[in-house]
Amino acid sequence: MSSDFFHDETRLSRLGMPEAIYCEGKDTPALAAILAHLTQEQRPALLTRLAVDRQRELATELRAAMDYDARSFTGIVHGCLPPRQGSVAVVTAGTSDLQVAGEAQRTLQFSGFSAQLIADVGVAGIHRLFARLDEIRGHDVVIVVAGWDAALASVMGGLVSQPVIAVPSSTGYGVASGGQTSLNAMLASCGQGVMVTNIDNGFGAACGAVRILNRMFPQ
Repeated sequence: MSSDFFHDETRLSRLGMPEAIYCEGKDTPALAAILAHLTQEQRPALLTRLAVDRQRELATELRAAMDYDARSFTGIVHGCLPPRQGSVAVVTAGTSDLQVAGEAQRTLQFSGFSAQLIADVGVAGIHRLFARLDEIRGHDVVIVVAGWDAALASVMGGLVSQPVIAVPSSTGYGVASGGQTSLNAMLASCGQGVMVTNIDNGFGAACGAVRILNRMFPQ
């Protein structure tokens, strides 16, 4: 297979964001071929939705060539981009949201931006959010990951002036419907200017933040 099959080589110059490989749905031989090709290149690359069991199926030398994070299901090849000005608070309602938040955090770190994870500050214990508001307001962009009724996104939209990117997560019982309820709640938010991604799309939220930060702090 040619490198054109694997790569969008002009993405960084075009979008200000480099290569990313979505691994879910790809079989092990396909992933192995992609990773083998990436290891021969010198450009940084990010792999998302690489489940632990799938990562373990790869050959030892391929696993060794990748910085893998089991919590976020992400892998980084050839390191991160150079550090950039700009930072993001990645805020979760609960600890069940950590995989999605981790995907956002690792994507931002791969892109060269500082990302602080502030976990478990949902409305069920809203005093915990108030105790960390100064930390959150110290960042340039805020990503909010929440499931259930996703009330944290609206609350955050009414408390901070930074761009707020809301990520509905698929956590919650019954009528939470795998994140559909949290998605609808975020879309219906009364918080002015709250932006919403697809369900569990931490990568997409991080890329939205990168676009904002690229304009705030041009190179």
